Amino acid sequence: MTEKPLLAVTIGDPSGIGPEVVVKALQDRSMYAIMRPVLVGTVGVVQKALDTIKSTDNVVGVDTAADAKCEAGTIEVISPGDWKDIEFPVGKHDAGSGAASHLWVEEAAKMCIAADVEGMVTAPVNKESWFIGGSKDTGHMEVFKRLTGSSYVATMLVSGPMRCMHLSTHKSLGDAVKYVTTENIMTATRLTQKMFKEWGFDNPRIAIAALNPHASDNGLIGSEEADEIAPAVAQAIAEGIDASGPHPADTVFNNASAGKYDVVVVMYHDQGHIPIKVYGVEESVTVNLGLPFLRTSVDHGTAFDIAGMGIANEVSMIEALKLGASLTSKKGLST
Repeated sequence: MTEKPLLAVTIGDPSGIGPEVVVKALQDRSMYAIMRPVLVGTVGVVQKALDTIKSTDNVVGVDTAADAKCEAGTIEVISPGDWKDIEFPVGKHDAGSGAASHLWVEEAAKMCIAADVEGMVTAPVNKESWFIGGSKDTGHMEVFKRLTGSSYVATMLVSGPMRCMHLSTHKSLGDAVKYVTTENIMTATRLTQKMFKEWGFDNPRIAIAALNPHASDNGLIGSEEADEIAPAVAQAIAEGIDASGPHPADTVFNNASAGKYDVVVVMYHDQGHIPIKVYGVEESVTVNLGLPFLRTSVDHGTAFDIAGMGIANEVSMIEALKLGASLTSKKGLST
């Protein structure tokens, strides 16, 4: 691998703010000092985004990632499928936008699998547009699991020193509670330790959150802590993992942000998403664990209401690019 990793960057739903935040991020020329970006989308959509932000950067099409020179001031785009000359609507759900953005995600993943690139960074897509566009995948993770055959893929959110590894994400609260088992917690905890060691932590400090208020108050408010979570913590410790818990969710994140823990394993979607976004919503980034390649992403949606206005905030995309470059170049997470 070269010193600067080659990363595929999907532009997201062309009807949303994805193309804008991507090209805005690449106006920060320091990005080119740490990575080599090649976009996956269409030249037309990228040019429209550049016009929106009044950038004079050039945009050119390339056939493969290997053809990209990745020099500041020229944005190179791979355009798979039959979408090259399509004019997409702005600011609304659209079947074409859904089908195109789904294809771009698939193409970037295939580039990773084939080792044409070292990893990928994704702009936001819209699940409803994917659905009306004919996709059976409900999100990025489902695409990656299908293409790689990975049995377990997890989502971690990062915002500065705050890191939340999710036991589950897109499950109803009722289904998420059923997923809180010792076996599932151990799977997530083992993967967390494995990846954090790869990212430069000698023995990561893993806090495991409780499910119920006050960690159940010794069984007065629910039984999951005693029945499932505490046994998982004990098993993790027995395996040499620096794990602790179950920690009440109303205190564990404050301690994590203060540096007491390296990562918190959370029990369901909102338990991890809310503290991350309160701590630093603009800087938050999504990382998938359990795939044979690295994928980072912005931690926001398509924002149809402000698409095409040139006012979208690119900070999350900048952070996703920086983290993707750091992890693929083996520089790791900040410790």
